[in-house]
Formats: sequence, structure tokens, C-alpha cells
Amino acid sequence: MSAASRTRNLLEGLVRESSFKWLLGKRSSFDEEIEEMGRSPSGGKNWISELSPIANIVVRRCSKIVGVPSSELQESFNAEASDSIKHSSSYARNFLEYCCFRALALSTQETGHLADKKFRCLTFDMMAAWEASAAASQPLLNLEDDLMVGLEAFSRIAPAVPIIANVIVSQNLFEVLTASTGGRLQFSIYDKYLSGLERAIRKMKTQSDSSLLSAFRSSRREKILEIDGTVTTQPVLEHVGISTWPGRLILTDHALYFEALRVVSYDKPKRYDLSDDLKQVVKPELTGPWGTRLFDKAVSYKSVSLSEPVRIEFPELKGHNRRDYWLAIIREILNVHRFMNKYHITGVERDEALSRAVLGILRIQAIQEITSANSIPCESLLMFTLCEQLPGGDLILETLANMSSLRESDRTNNHMASRGGMNSISALTMVTDLGFVFGSSSNYQAEAALAVGEITVGEVSSLERAVKEARNSYKKVVQAQATVDEVKVDGIDTNLAVMKELLLPPMKVGNWLLSLAYWDDIFKSSVFCLVVTYIIFRGWLGYAFALLLLFLAVFMVLTRFCNQGKAIDELMVTAPPPMNTMEQLLAVQNAVSQIEQLIQDGNIVLLKFRALLLSIFPQASEKCAITLVTTAVFLAFVPLKYMVMLMFLEMYTRYSPPRKESTERWMRRLREWWFSIPAAPVLLEREKEDKKRK
Repeated sequence: MSAASRTRNLLEGLVRESSFKWLLGKRSSFDEEIEEMGRSPSGGKNWISELSPIANIVVRRCSKIVGVPSSELQESFNAEASDSIKHSSSYARNFLEYCCFRALALSTQETGHLADKKFRCLTFDMMAAWEASAAASQPLLNLEDDLMVGLEAFSRIAPAVPIIANVIVSQNLFEVLTASTGGRLQFSIYDKYLSGLERAIRKMKTQSDSSLLSAFRSSRREKILEIDGTVTTQPVLEHVGISTWPGRLILTDHALYFEALRVVSYDKPKRYDLSDDLKQVVKPELTGPWGTRLFDKAVSYKSVSLSEPVRIEFPELKGHNRRDYWLAIIREILNVHRFMNKYHITGVERDEALSRAVLGILRIQAIQEITSANSIPCESLLMFTLCEQLPGGDLILETLANMSSLRESDRTNNHMASRGGMNSISALTMVTDLGFVFGSSSNYQAEAALAVGEITVGEVSSLERAVKEARNSYKKVVQAQATVDEVKVDGIDTNLAVMKELLLPPMKVGNWLLSLAYWDDIFKSSVFCLVVTYIIFRGWLGYAFALLLLFLAVFMVLTRFCNQGKAIDELMVTAPPPMNTMEQLLAVQNAVSQIEQLIQDGNIVLLKFRALLLSIFPQASEKCAITLVTTAVFLAFVPLKYMVMLMFLEMYTRYSPPRKESTERWMRRLREWWFSIPAAPVLLEREKEDKKRK
């Protein structure tokens, strides 16, 4: 039987199955397309035998968008793709990606494509087809209305439309969207997410097209990304010193503006720059009336251009979600400018980086609309802020910068590929298709558009590899932190008991060395003294330390092999008897008193050294100076190894039988000399509080 006949029989079987499901009331959205392909004279010709039924349907939709038959799309793919991409084991999936990228590059040019139900269905079905792209993976059509897709498919197809996701945050975004569905994405949630994106885009366009801050924004072509404080029930308060003003907060792609509210209008805006290198620090902060620190609902902004930090408060009855959202988006704009300044990114690539940050903020706004969770992990959904938190995040940013340099050099040559082919579209192309204009390249956007995005058909890009390595490292950090949280105990007495048990082996070694130093066993101490003296004399001290480190390494390796498959030995600690509240308070007070006593003793030592240095007590200073001169002469004329040997012998033999009596006598004289040194005087001056501070 010929291939055409087999294809025709397959289509007829699928049509019959679809009709049977229609009789049972289980007809799916794909059935009409299957029947149409079966009735079409060219249906068999355009059926790709390597693809599953759902993949064939998606490819057929793509061919309609591109305006090229499926068979011609396959011919183009075979001509453009390398041999490794066309390998039989991954041919179906790679060809499907190729068709998807070409179709999406054209679909996203349509105005309002996110609001189009067909576009949403198409992108979701692309993910479903990606999971079962090969003919062997799905021999019969078994599609229902409650299709769900997994993380791998979402992470591969969604970043091809940069407004939906990108490579760096796709996994975190997927986890947020599937929090209530057990790790599989439903179309209903995906549809709500894209609807939220469409509304967020319209809102941002309206804000950017407004006349707000026109005098300040015109020089840098700044675009407004978010506004807060316009609703009386959700005010924004600015704290500077002990003064507080309500007002309106505006975030642009370059700066943060605050307009204080007067009686009927707003005051002149204050500009807090995020684009220049001003050593800015943006962090959560506590605020309250008259400078008190009561409420954890504020953002603190500090830079070298300000004399004191500015705190922006977001009052709300419960929690601090509003503050967390603003903190995240402010940090994202700050971090994207730090990234561009660090790697000297300019021109179109600068606008590309800025577009990535803006799309991330739009995604946060969309998720806020559709989720009912009390808090959203905003910072984990913003790529530049996430890179500051991930282990190896600096390597992700470095990879991103290197990709920017390569794409900038190849931009002219690859311009014709920017609207489809083997690569996904760029974030800047996406932003342009959405109707935004960011940055300095707006005048030549059409001619200077970036060629490619983050995904390449059949390949794992350097950015994807860097993200995967960072996430693997992050998993190890999370696992390690989990063990840290498990072993934390409460109570000073309990923590001291744990510390005592942990320090027991070093304490035993220390006690053994002290017993040798005090010559409790004359034979052992004599042998130890001779061995160490010989090692120092021969210059083997470095080898001795190296041997000690080698012994520790061998011990760790042997322990690992001996304990393979065995349970981890737990540290057994005898818990002290429980204390009531009063006993705990007394223990804390006792600990504070001991710490205070240690600090006092340390200050006395420093003041006595100051007195010696300034010759406040001349006789003691003269003896100290003679000792320093003698030591300097020895250091200048005696070889180092002899100095070390003499120091060891002097310290180690202090309590040997011949020297014990004289050592005790000299130690007594040293203590008497030290106690006779007066402390340098100290004058405490209380700083007067400035009551008139604004």
C-alpha cells in the first residue's frame, strides 16, 4: 500500500472516530478540522506522516497563517535545518517548532492578537501538540476539552511569544499558573492569563499616552509603567525625616516620581533616578507617624544624590502585598539599568533589555488580576531581579549580554529572518507589535528590529543552559536551607547545649594540647617537643600543615565510602531542663551582662595600649619600647625558622619542670606591670538632638 493510501485510510479512520464521538456527545474542538482535512482533496498531500494527529492539526493552522501548504513548510524546513535538527528521533518536534515560530511571528503582528480567542487556542494547542508531536506518541485522536499541558511544553512554546513568558522566568510563571491544578496548565487558566495581559497592555498604553510628567519625560522618551495613589482609599505616603506627605507615585522606565498632593492639585514632582549609577539602595522599610517604626508597608530609596533616605509607604489594612509589588517593579527597573550600565549595552540592544523588563511588569499585572492568592512571588517573575537572587544569576546576565553583542553584530545580516524561521521573535519586536515605543531607537525601529529571540528550533541556547545550571544550584541551596531550618532550636540554654556538643571534638584536641603544654606526662611532652622542634628546624612546617590537610581530606573520602547507604548519624544532644519565662529573662539578662563585661574589658585593654603609645605612664612605655626594639633586632638579623623555633620552645617549655617556677614568677611580674598601667582618659559628650529637623 502506498503512503498516500495509508494517509487516506488514517484520515478516514479519524473522521469515523470523530463522528462516533459526536454521537456520544463527546465531540471535541478538533473534530471539525479532522473532518475538513478528510474531505479536502489536498488533505492527504498535506498530512505529515511523521506527526501525530494533533500536531498535524496545529501545522495545518500554521500553514494557513503563513499562507503556505504544509508540504511546502516541510520542504522549507528540510532545506533550512541542519542534519542534527532533522534527525529522526526529534524530527517531528523540531518541525512543529519551526511551523509554530513562523506562524507566531506573523500572528503577533496583528493588532489585538491577545484578545483573539483563536490566537489563545492556537498557542495552547501548540503546547499540547509539542508534548505529543510524533506519530508514534498518539496513534489515535484522543482529545477532549479539558486538555492540560506540562512545564516542558510551556517553557518551550510560551517564550516564543515574549509577552507570555521568557526563558528565565517561565518555570516560576508556570508554577504560579498551575498552583491549583497539580502542576498541569489548564486552558481556562491560560485564557484568563492572556486576557489579563491584554488588559494590562491597554492600561499601560493609556498611562504612557497621558500628559503626566510630560516636561520630565520628553528628554529621555520615558514611558509610564505604573501609577498609584490616585484613589483616596489607597493613598501613597512619602516620609522624609519626620515629615509625611500624601501624593501620587509614578514609575517610568527610567525613574520614580512622587507628586505631593496639595489642596486641589499636585506639587512639582520629585524625581528619584533609577537609570544612572548613583549607588541606589531600594529595600523594604518600617514606617509610622512622627518617625516611628511600626508598620512594615514601605519602600526605602537611598542614593548618593540624597542627603537622607526617602521612604514611600503603601498603607493597607492587611499584609504588605501592595508594597511588595512596588518594591519588585522598582527593583526590576533599577536592575535592568545596572545590567545595561555594567555590560555597556547601547542602541537597539539597550531597548531590547528594557523591553524585557517592561514585559515582565505586564505579566505581574496580569497575574494579579487572575489569582486569588494572598501573595504573589513578584520578584521571582521578573527576570533581572530573579538573576540577582539565583545562584549563578550573574552568569545568566553575562550570557544575556554576550547574546546581545552577537545579535547586534549580526543584526543587519539577519534582518530578513526576524519575522520567522528557525528562531523565535525578540522582546523588542514583541513590544513594537504591541504598539509601544521605548528607548532611543524609536525613530528607526522598523529598520533596526532585532532578528531573533531566545529560542532556536531544535537547539538549547546558551541562555537556556545557564538558566538550567542556575536552577540546579538553586535546588541545592533550597535543600541545604531546609536542613538548616530543621536543626534550628529555640532557647539560649538549648542552643548553648548544641554548641557545646559540636565543639566537643575540638575541645578534646585543645585539652590534649594543653596537657602536653603543662607537661602532665613528661615523656609525651618531651617527644612532642622534639618532633615539632625538628620539623621547624628542617623547614618542614609547611609540609606538616599540608599533611594535616591531606589527612582531613582522606578522612572525609573514607567516611563517605564507608557510610554509603547508611543513615546519617545524628548529633545527640542532652536537652537542658525547660525554663519558664522568668528564668529565660534572667538568662538573657545574665548573657547581656557578660557581653557588657567583655566589651568593658576590651575597652580597658585598648585604652591601656593608647596610654602606652602616648607615654601617659613613662616607665611602662620605656619598658615596652625596649621590648619592641629587641624584637625588631631579632626579626631583622635572626632567620625566620630560628625565630619560630625559639618562640615555640619558649612558649611550650614554660611549664616544664626546669622552668615552671621561674615562669610563674615572671607571669606574676607581667600581671603586676600590666595592672600598673593607667588607662587613657575618656570624655563622653552627649550629642544634642536637633528638634528642628524637617
